[in-house]
Amino acid sequence: MKGSRNLYEMLPAPGFLADLVLLVHGLIVAFGVFGLVLFIIGGIRGWHWVCNPWVRWLHLVTIGFVVVQAWLGQLCPLTIWEHELRRAAGQSAHDQGFIEYWVNALIFHDLPGWVFLLGYTVFGVLVAATWCWLPPCQRSSSPKDSVR
Repeated sequence: MKGSRNLYEMLPAPGFLADLVLLVHGLIVAFGVFGLVLFIIGGIRGWHWVCNPWVRWLHLVTIGFVVVQAWLGQLCPLTIWEHELRRAAGQSAHDQGFIEYWVNALIFHDLPGWVFLLGYTVFGVLVAATWCWLPPCQRSSSPKDSVR
């Protein structure tokens, strides 16, 4: 990927951009994991927002993308972008600040690929199961019903 590496090297502050990509990646992972947990808790407790179709579709598409990437044996584009930006900045994966180190430690693990494939697939099945148990709400025609 010599051509694309040159693109990363032309960007201003590639180290900062790598940190930003890592932060966004961490937020997406948190949305995926904690979103499912909150949907389940909210379904049990009767929280109306957990039926929001926009939130639920975004969550489903996000998790679906992760599962498909895992089955295709491909790395997440965010991981690739972060690594390329770090290379362009002259950094290694271990040349990170405190926050970057811990976000990396929470997201990335040195396990065999089949463990991730199994974990992502089971998680995807759980997300799909919440759609059966707690389907997204239909849009309300009354403005006061949509405020809840």
